[in-house]
Amino acid sequence: MSNEHTPAQTPESLVAAGWKSHALPGHMGQMGPLWSQSLPTGGWRYGMLMEARHLNPAGMVHGGVMLTLADHAMSAVAWQHSQRQPCVTVQLDSHFVAAGKEGDWLECEVQISHSTRSMVFARTELRARGQLLLSAQGILKVLASRDNAAHD
Repeated sequence: MSNEHTPAQTPESLVAAGWKSHALPGHMGQMGPLWSQSLPTGGWRYGMLMEARHLNPAGMVHGGVMLTLADHAMSAVAWQHSQRQPCVTVQLDSHFVAAGKEGDWLECEVQISHSTRSMVFARTELRARGQLLLSAQGILKVLASRDNAAHD
């Protein structure tokens, strides 16, 4: 369901809609800002506004940018799901469905399909303009926290 008449997102409109901006360190900080919005169900939605710096030489959103957003969102949700234990991606499968463009607001929600003590299985879809751009599923390893590792 593509809607070319969706109004452009701005930081002000995102804040008014309940989104929170995150200035993160490292790679995600260079890509962002990352935005998050809490859901009534207790989950989270993540998003990023696509700028010229996110494009590939063909003028479309670089696939690595979309994968970075999907991976970071799944990792953040896995972290919360595992009582804030660090989680790292051990497998990430993705399917590119459509291209994103400059000015797009990319948004995703993560669902946890199941988990064990040491693994979290997650999936997400990235959308822009109501259109599916990427679907991904991942397996994340729950690492022992530094506090727990000190007692082992």
